[in-house]
Amino acid sequence: MTKCYLKMAIRSITIFGEKMKIKRRQAKILEIIRKEERASVEYLAVKLDISRETIRRDLTDLAKVDKVQKIHGGATLPQHFGEASFQQRMSDNAFEKAKIASKALQFFTSGETIFIDTGSTTLYFAEKLSEISGLTIVTNSTELARIISSSNSDNQVFLLGGEFSSDNRQTVGTMAISQIRQFRAHHAVLTVGALDGRTGAMDYNIEEAQIASAMIEQSQSLTVLMDSSKYDQLASFEVCSLEKIDRLICDKLPTDKLLEFLQVADVDVILA
Repeated sequence: MTKCYLKMAIRSITIFGEKMKIKRRQAKILEIIRKEERASVEYLAVKLDISRETIRRDLTDLAKVDKVQKIHGGATLPQHFGEASFQQRMSDNAFEKAKIASKALQFFTSGETIFIDTGSTTLYFAEKLSEISGLTIVTNSTELARIISSSNSDNQVFLLGGEFSSDNRQTVGTMAISQIRQFRAHHAVLTVGALDGRTGAMDYNIEEAQIASAMIEQSQSLTVLMDSSKYDQLASFEVCSLEKIDRLICDKLPTDKLLEFLQVADVDVILA
């Protein structure tokens, strides 16, 4: 009986390891397609040193969950990512955003509740969350909710209701904010439009700024995911002061002046 259980345990571990290997490989394929906007089977096979047959199977799997759109001889980004502006943001600084998302994963554990707002970097982060089980995710992003619910993890996702904005495929407005206040979370994970020493975190859209602020109010800690293109920039609407940020996960260190402000505000600056 003991041997039987041992064999079953070894088999389960082997299957789990193989699934994780596939997930990591498919994440690399997706990263390349987002950076290049489209990629051929031949290019992916050479780039990743993988057989064409494996690439084709991976592209089929990714297409089934709408992460890519298959075309003759390869794949491209799916049309449903939204208007051109958001699709462009998904491909801008794609490598840096993927690194940030991977680094962020280590700060969250099974059993926690996490608010996640709409953004290209947080979508990369959502894809990584399938590596953790037992999370409760609350979001206003329909795309992010789809990514989490279509993964093989047992993470639970709550999609906030409200006025639907087709540009970023998100819900906004007073109804969404009211629903945020029905939750308490261990973490808020946000991406913002700009960061400077005087104001802190800012956004270019007032409704997105309001959603982010409401999530912060209902959370024990705040993690901001941000690439360096947003340092020392100015956006119209304040999200929060630097003092409310617990950690900033980024691809490059901020400028000396901004870094000094962050250190005074006791923000942990973490390089991906």
